[in-house]
Amino acid sequence: MFEIFNDDERGQVGIGTLIVFIAMVLVAAIAAGVLVNTAGFLQATAEDAGQESVNKVTNRVEVVNTHGLVGANDEIDNMTMTVRLAAGSGAVDMNETSIKYLSSESVVTLSNGTSTGEAGATDTEFGLSKITDDDGSFGVLNSPSDRYNVIVDAEAIESDSGLSTGERIRLEITSRTGGTTQVILTMPQQLAGKTQGEPVEL
Repeated sequence: MFEIFNDDERGQVGIGTLIVFIAMVLVAAIAAGVLVNTAGFLQATAEDAGQESVNKVTNRVEVVNTHGLVGANDEIDNMTMTVRLAAGSGAVDMNETSIKYLSSESVVTLSNGTSTGEAGATDTEFGLSKITDDDGSFGVLNSPSDRYNVIVDAEAIESDSGLSTGERIRLEITSRTGGTTQVILTMPQQLAGKTQGEPVEL
């Protein structure tokens, strides 16, 4: 009725079972380690991607107001934009910010050409001048009260012709982290009575 095993047979079965059990534990541990590492990598990647997305939305400038200067031939020679940090934005370094200029005849990407606080705009660079800068960190918007003037020389970009009345241009201001502010400016329909060098609202 009962089968009797000797001690040697029981020892062999016990060792075999133990070996199989240890092997299963090792395989499970390796698999768990792979899963934990993969989950950690995916979490870190998701966090980085999320932070980059937040930066693209929040780390950008806001244009407060704009005006242009009348040129010699009833055209707008250059434009000035007053910028500040957008709501919720971190610091924006204007030295690492680009401006894409798009008109009916020209497309150019401008970089900051000012490092000393004296605005100087060209056909490849925008100028920058300080209005308010609490901590003296010229070129970096890092406080809600910081204000800079950004100057774009339309006359130089448009091959010394300036912008005609009624003409429209688009400016895209992009920070280092990818935050973009789009500005569409329309030149006044007429400049009658305006003299050279006089500012006009855009």
